Amino acid sequence: MSTLLVLRERLKKIYAAYSAYILKILQLLMGLLLFGLINSNVGFMKIASSILSTVGLSVICAFFPMIVMVIAATVLILVHFYALSMPIAVVSGAIFLLMYIFYFRFSPGKAWLVLVSALAFGLKIPFVVPVVFGLMGTVVWIVPAVCGIIAFYMVYFVKASSTALQSADAEGMVEGVMSFTRQVLANKEMWLMAMAAVIGILIVNTVKNRSVDHAWKIASAAGVSACFVIAAAGNIVLGLHLSYVVMILSSVAGLAAGLILELLFFAVDYSRTEHIQFEDDEYYYYVKAVPKIGVPVPEKRVKRITERHVQEEDSLQSPDRAKEERGKSRSEKQDSSLDRTTDEILLTRSLSKELGLDRNSEEHE
Repeated sequence: MSTLLVLRERLKKIYAAYSAYILKILQLLMGLLLFGLINSNVGFMKIASSILSTVGLSVICAFFPMIVMVIAATVLILVHFYALSMPIAVVSGAIFLLMYIFYFRFSPGKAWLVLVSALAFGLKIPFVVPVVFGLMGTVVWIVPAVCGIIAFYMVYFVKASSTALQSADAEGMVEGVMSFTRQVLANKEMWLMAMAAVIGILIVNTVKNRSVDHAWKIASAAGVSACFVIAAAGNIVLGLHLSYVVMILSSVAGLAAGLILELLFFAVDYSRTEHIQFEDDEYYYYVKAVPKIGVPVPEKRVKRITERHVQEEDSLQSPDRAKEERGKSRSEKQDSSLDRTTDEILLTRSLSKELGLDRNSEEHE
């Protein structure tokens, strides 16, 4: 756990230093994924579905606000629908217009939420939407979540019925458009998943604001469980063909997303919880204080010692200390020279005795 917290602090420092570049890179990756999914599923116009178009749109949208990417994705979908059938493109444009009227009314500054909702359903992890939206936002985020779900199922239905729409004549085209409108507006699977997402967001957002311990974990588990039960029950009652494997994997992905978000944005230490009670003239106050987990990031310091640094350190010493050290070194040299002279005298005398030089000098005297 401490390793993950240290990693979180390092990521925060990196993000604080390079946030502008990181956001643009993430925006570019989202554009590549979004436009790539659109072109691979409803790529009816060959020029618009090319790799050059996907990369070009992603790069352009990366330098503009997220609302530009939402509009570009809508226009790209309508262009592909127009290549398939002009009436279908008109009907789809009207549906998109109605959705975005509600979207701009309730959450104008959260354009990326529509993209995240549609991408989650396109990647077959729909239960990530209620967990992420419920933990990070408010109940207003329900509007962009539902808009993303409707956009996904509209594209999904056109992809499934593209062969019949292409081969229809003039009269059959009118019938196809009417059928398309009915299928989009009365799609049981779409409204079932939208209801599951709405209920999941409400549950997650309500539980995570409670003062219970591990509120975010409980909220994630409760939201995912509610979505799974609603989807499974609707699949049986309405006779749909939802994959239980996808629902299970989506539930696991939702729980993992909840744990990651809690680690990044709500890491607290419940073992040090404090309960405070006080009052004034009108109210009694009961406060629960849970401290955040703060981990200092260890910094590695490498100190290199060279001859130049040693000389600089010596030059920075005080004059008195330098004079004292020079005096000590001079006295040590004198003592060593005196010891060396004494040793030479003693050695000379011992050699003179052994060689008999002292006797010869006495006889000469």
